[in-house]
Amino acid sequence: MTVSSERVLQALAGVTDPNTLKKLSVDAGRCELSIDQNQVELTLHLPYTAYDIQGQLRERIEQALTGVGATLTKLHLNPRIGVHAVQEGLRPMPNIRNIIAVSSGKGGVGKSTTSVNLALALHMQGARVGLLDADIYGPSVPTMLGLNERPRSADGKMMEPLIGHGLQANSIGFLLDEDAPAIWRGPMATQALTQLLTQTRWDDLDYLIIDMPPGTGDIALTLSQKVPLTGAVIVTTPQDLALIDAKRGLNMFQKVNVPVLGIVENMSVHICSNCGHADPIFGQHGGRDMASQFNVPWLGALPLAMSIRAQTDSGTPTVIASADSPEARLYHEIANRVSANLSQLPPDTSGQRPKVVPRPL
Repeated sequence: MTVSSERVLQALAGVTDPNTLKKLSVDAGRCELSIDQNQVELTLHLPYTAYDIQGQLRERIEQALTGVGATLTKLHLNPRIGVHAVQEGLRPMPNIRNIIAVSSGKGGVGKSTTSVNLALALHMQGARVGLLDADIYGPSVPTMLGLNERPRSADGKMMEPLIGHGLQANSIGFLLDEDAPAIWRGPMATQALTQLLTQTRWDDLDYLIIDMPPGTGDIALTLSQKVPLTGAVIVTTPQDLALIDAKRGLNMFQKVNVPVLGIVENMSVHICSNCGHADPIFGQHGGRDMASQFNVPWLGALPLAMSIRAQTDSGTPTVIASADSPEARLYHEIANRVSANLSQLPPDTSGQRPKVVPRPL
């Protein structure tokens, strides 16, 4: 006797999603079933990127279906990323559902490397992703994505993003000669960055990752106040000096009401390329302790590995160059946690509020 779809849906509704820690949504828009002789083919449309490398979600679904006499034969996970709320007084940008700032309190902690691998991991997990290089004085995204073209413009007003490994990208580095410095004061740099953001023809993005400049200066502060951010990710090393500055960056986002999606500890341990010995040369657990202190999510720790540096410098970052490596898996786990954490934020309701247009005097 074939198990009924009602019993299957009832069983699925009792499954706790290991990524969101909430019950699965099994309404018509989120769940599709095909049942044949108690064999179930299931499609779930998730509010975050489709990634279940440890198989926890599948295992829980299988257990639930076994309890009603059914067997899971195929599981399809499809991301359907929603638009989430931004700072009060701002609205999400057209064609960009969510903007995520990746920030660090100081330079040299691997923020850009983390940004590009995070963006690529989200893309590989089924999302439409863009990457904006906001480090006006030290753009590194062109090198990391292996791009050296200039953006094209069909109308002389809007730039087309360049495409690197499937990512839509723009950077001031695409517009300057390779060794040319950006000798600009704060207001000019801020204006240039605003133009890069608003005058790029981003094409239907689930996420735009912004590789922020280090510190909490003019550019970072303007971005956090004037750009509609859904959330921020803080990158630090476990070293005390880096943590001091990372805490300043975290406080900046909290003061402007931008949710912190979590903390990444980079260079958490040095891996010897000859013998594989692990040595925590910058200390241990600093990022994890910081996450606990500020009550924000802990996203994970990344090693100081020569392969990450070499692959990124070559224009083929780790998640592309070494997709099956332990380091790539760590980036994927962090990306999935970022996406899952963001999916739990309030949805955007700015479209329900009327725009205030001042009357001419």
